[in-house]
Amino acid sequence: MDDGLKCPKCNSEHVYQDGMLWICPECAHEWNPQAEGGAGADAAADQGVRDANGNVLSDGDAVTVIKDLKVKGSSLVVKGGTKVKNIRLVDGADGHNIACKIDGIGAMNLKSEFVKKA
Repeated sequence: MDDGLKCPKCNSEHVYQDGMLWICPECAHEWNPQAEGGAGADAAADQGVRDANGNVLSDGDAVTVIKDLKVKGSSLVVKGGTKVKNIRLVDGADGHNIACKIDGIGAMNLKSEFVKKA
């Protein structure tokens, strides 16, 4: 099975085929080389950041917080239903991929799984 195919995410040579998909056992990335046109681009980057309902978010969007969120290091709480305007998408290593400013609290980062597009 030495065809020179490598994982587009982690560049591992230890990939195997399962039906139409190729799977990397090191990073668990799955892809279809025919569907991607052989470009090897990361599929997750093409999809973008998605909210709790699966809608694609972009810079400048307005979102609504879907549940109460405690602010780490503070006694403040971001209440569910709080509308946040003009978000910025960031690449947070800790999973916080939205940078925003919330009235009454200030600048903070949110996870996209706790917001919905407004």
